[in-house]
Amino acid sequence: MANIHSQKKRILRAERERLENRRYTSTIKTYFRRLETAVGGGDDEAADTEHRQLVRTIDKAVKRGALHRNTGARKKSRAARLRAGRPDAS
Repeated sequence: MANIHSQKKRILRAERERLENRRYTSTIKTYFRRLETAVGGGDDEAADTEHRQLVRTIDKAVKRGALHRNTGARKKSRAARLRAGRPDAS
């Protein structure tokens, strides 16, 4: 543990930020699985909803810095391919 007061604060802040970033990445994975399920089940309306929510979450994560912008673009591209019904999206 750090002895300097500002470093103690920095450690606490880093932990809060790590948990926030983790919340975004976990949510993105969850929406991706839900999108796969909806596409696999043939439910177009649910797939559209899940895809929209997934892209929205990815954009927010990139804006906040939880994901690198290229990572966000790659995930959105894979989601779009999956939504279009091409199996090579994994």
